[in-house]
Amino acid sequence: MPKDIYKEIVELRTRGIRAALATIISRKGATPRKDAAKMLVYEDGRQLGTIGGGSAEAEVRNESLRAIETGTPKLLSFDFKDVDPEENALVCGGFMEVYVEPVLPDPALFIFGAGHVSKALSQAAKPAGFKIAVIDDRPKYATPDRFPDADAFYVGNWEEVLKQLPVNDSSYLFIATHGQQFDLICLRFALQSNARYIGMLGSFKKARLLFEVLEKEGIDSSGFERVVLPAGLDIGSETPEEIAVSIVAELIAVRKKKDIRALKEELRRKRSAGSRE
Repeated sequence: MPKDIYKEIVELRTRGIRAALATIISRKGATPRKDAAKMLVYEDGRQLGTIGGGSAEAEVRNESLRAIETGTPKLLSFDFKDVDPEENALVCGGFMEVYVEPVLPDPALFIFGAGHVSKALSQAAKPAGFKIAVIDDRPKYATPDRFPDADAFYVGNWEEVLKQLPVNDSSYLFIATHGQQFDLICLRFALQSNARYIGMLGSFKKARLLFEVLEKEGIDSSGFERVVLPAGLDIGSETPEEIAVSIVAELIAVRKKKDIRALKEELRRKRSAGSRE
């Protein structure tokens, strides 16, 4: 029995796998398909379903792969009137429009540490569309009572718990544990993952110490540039709630494919200029 495209989309989003859905939304005359056919294109180029084959389908597949990378939908138009049926096109004489939309997993925010800033971050990030996972080694802190917005909890020995995390390239990681030694464990894990974002609470001085330890362990120092320090846009945040808002703003910027380092520098420059006036 062929796979159901809609069930497959749910499964892909659950597993954190990207794809694109192509749908025939209008047609006139003779076209490869007579219905609102759908085709699901995976990020590795495989496909489920068909919109009729031929050169049109090949172009839709290519545009679907592009949509997966950019996260941007696109409307494609095909006029078969002047196409030779012998040259890859199945039919001629018709017109067809295909809407290609990316199927992207919900962004997951993994919060390492169940302190005050983490609690505020969970509350602020959930309405922004992030799934929340809280990770800590203290059962009395990582609880649904303290984190009612969390979707998942991973509690226990850090080294063991980290092995359970379903981190992928749609994941966002924020490190704010209750000890520098635990920050080190989480940072080591983060740098070896393909997470989209790695942010850390704390000073540059602390980060340098952690980087030195990791470099001595043999971890490639070029990867340290992936770590955003300090996490959050510079908006003069002081309280846990304000810090959480600044971090969520940064997460949204990353999700929208903005250059957050340029944003952070611009905000610092503006704040510095404002303080001199």
